[in-house]
Amino acid sequence: MKIFRWVVLPVFMVVAAAGFNLAHADQFTDTVAVFAKSPAVKPFIDNCYGYAVFPTVGKGGFVVGGSYGTGQVYAQGKVTGTAKLIKATIGFQAGGQAFSQMVFFEDKRSYEEFTSGSFELGADVSAVAITAGAQASAGTGGASAGASAGPATGAQAKTSYHKGMAVFVHAKGGLMYEAAVGGQKFSFEPKK
Repeated sequence: MKIFRWVVLPVFMVVAAAGFNLAHADQFTDTVAVFAKSPAVKPFIDNCYGYAVFPTVGKGGFVVGGSYGTGQVYAQGKVTGTAKLIKATIGFQAGGQAFSQMVFFEDKRSYEEFTSGSFELGADVSAVAITAGAQASAGTGGASAGASAGPATGAQAKTSYHKGMAVFVHAKGGLMYEAAVGGQKFSFEPKK
């Protein structure tokens, strides 16, 4: 139970500090607008089959850590359900941070794979950071990713879909050093 507190408490503290507010109905629209300002992300928004948007993902830990966020899933411009993102890590890490994340689906197959109920991004998937100084592997723990050295929506390394998905993160705040392994797990609940 003590380990659970060390994992969950820092995550919730980071989420609260970042101003996470479930009651804010436009948080999803606002987050998509932030990502759309990036020249690297705009083509994905304009041409994807669908996407999942997580306005705030909190991440924290000390040796044992975790991430948590809730989001909405869209297909062809319509909300199809909600998703939860969870990641547990163990390894050298300390601190906490908050970031936004978008997962783009190239086609119906990748959308259906993500919304199948329980989906995990593998270690071979990497996230592209759209802010200077953001940790590019914040989203997935992938081996490589492009990162911005410019302004908040500056030029990034060119990216493309990997197995039908592309992941982008936008740092919101916090500081964390991490050299941990583990993939993000997603659960999906269809819109009622």
